[in-house]
Amino acid sequence: MKELQAILRVLLSPAAGASVLATLATVEGSSYRRPGARLLLTADGRRLGSISGGCLEEDIVVRARNVLATGIAESVVYDTTSENDLVWGVGLGCHGVVRVVLEKLPPRPAWAVALAENFAARRPALLAVTHLAATDTPLGTRLSGEQTTDAGTFFDRIRPPTALAIFGAGDDAQPLARLAHELGWQVTVADPRAAFATAERFPEAQTLAVAPSGDLVGRAAPDADTLAVVMTHHYVHDVPLLRALLPRPLAYLGLLGPKKRAERILADLARDGLAITAEMRARLHAPVGLDLGADSPEQVALAIVAEMQAVLARRDARPLRERTRPIHD
Repeated sequence: MKELQAILRVLLSPAAGASVLATLATVEGSSYRRPGARLLLTADGRRLGSISGGCLEEDIVVRARNVLATGIAESVVYDTTSENDLVWGVGLGCHGVVRVVLEKLPPRPAWAVALAENFAARRPALLAVTHLAATDTPLGTRLSGEQTTDAGTFFDRIRPPTALAIFGAGDDAQPLARLAHELGWQVTVADPRAAFATAERFPEAQTLAVAPSGDLVGRAAPDADTLAVVMTHHYVHDVPLLRALLPRPLAYLGLLGPKKRAERILADLARDGLAITAEMRARLHAPVGLDLGADSPEQVALAIVAEMQAVLARRDARPLRERTRPIHD
């Protein structure tokens, strides 16, 4: 997602010129990147994104110069199934066949404008990337209204950036906001204390919310796709925040602090009349984060983001060496 966001910023900037977009459209067997990986090459020599682990990029760059000069799109197949992989001279050993589409883009292509608008409105979008030439559909990218059966087109359903709402603007929330921003997530920081939830302390946050703890969730307005974590360190704030968050169908809800403290909060909420269901308990990650032996704020942030990513991907966060299925579904 961060890769695509960076590409959109360049394509839509006032100074944008012609460029070439390389899109990984199909994969057979193993590959470092999956379909939808993109590499943008601008006329002034900038490169954003990648379509492999670095092994195919040099050849892509050479081909891109030709596409930029001629304006003729190209669909290229790279076969890395050979044990020796002597064609590319880098010993890939990926045992896969990938197809990459290279297309020349004008400044502000229509699909990029529409995709940016969908991101801002938090709407999903569907991009169609034609990788086999057809009489009525040229090679390249376009916005699609629906997915059809087309053997020569890769449909890339793109969700809006992941939203993370951090309730609590203490010092330990800062590395969490930085790490989430690094992943391309949209970050909201909310706190009852105006002196803590500031742009100076959280330059990565797209939204800052300040309100009494009982009104803070309504002000931050997390939706069903939002990841939320409560880390105010103050019992008096955590209770009303969880009272408002637990009934919401969030993608993830975490609470910083010991398990006994979480149980006490739940007991207090139940005594005050909140019907805490089994679904609410299952949704609440308390203590928040994976067991990584974290100690410093940065390590805690890593443990929290790692657990969130596992939940988003519906994985159990076990070591990959213990996984018996392919890494990519």
